[in-house]
Amino acid sequence: MLLAIDAGNTNTVFAVLNGTEVKSQWRSSTKEVRTADEHFVWLSHLMTLNGIGKEEISAAIISTVVPQSLFNLRSLCRNYFSVEPMVIGDANVDLGIGVRAQDVGADRLVNAVAAHKSYKGALIIIDFGTATTFDVVSAEGDYEGGVIAPGINTSLEALHLAAAKLPRIEVAQPQRVIGDGTIPAMQSGTFWGYVGLIEGLVSRIRAEYDEPMKVIATGGLASLFKNATNVIEQVDQDLTIRGLLEIYRKNTGRS
Repeated sequence: MLLAIDAGNTNTVFAVLNGTEVKSQWRSSTKEVRTADEHFVWLSHLMTLNGIGKEEISAAIISTVVPQSLFNLRSLCRNYFSVEPMVIGDANVDLGIGVRAQDVGADRLVNAVAAHKSYKGALIIIDFGTATTFDVVSAEGDYEGGVIAPGINTSLEALHLAAAKLPRIEVAQPQRVIGDGTIPAMQSGTFWGYVGLIEGLVSRIRAEYDEPMKVIATGGLASLFKNATNVIEQVDQDLTIRGLLEIYRKNTGRS
């Protein structure tokens, strides 16, 4: 089985795949100083609870946007699973797509690979994470570039830190746009402000790209925003994991 690791700025996802089936996946907070030993104590317990033995892991692939975490994730794979992990961004790893932009995060490229395999035509991929990203993939599968905006929770935290009387709040869809208090007003500005961001950027990207484009959303808050706008056509929460699987198969010659 394949151990796929996606280390983002806020959370790291560990998934175990048997062929195309995701047997189990787990999420932990990303901490640069977390050692391979600490990763394994946590991960091995969850694997045991799900009936997966460490000896069943025969390969691993890593995508990370946190360079400081890579050493310990490599060590986890080498020391505890006895496999040499494939790492997105290494010179010997072929993504199988053209990349027409510079300094693109590994997760965005992995998403592009998965989206092109799963959906036809030109695509816009919206990923709701620490940053909210809008990535453009051509009908031929090439990564064309994109847009990076502050993530919704990142914005809320910045607002709380910058304004003494504004509390931390959860992201929720308010019933009314006009808030009748501080918290409803913050929720409205955050939620409907991001709906406006989504709709506005998608409209401008489509106008500039000048051809039909399907919009795919992923990330923790994708489902929440899907219900608030008809711009998002599909929510695909396993996009990154499927992209890692596709890249692993391409580079190992497995069908």
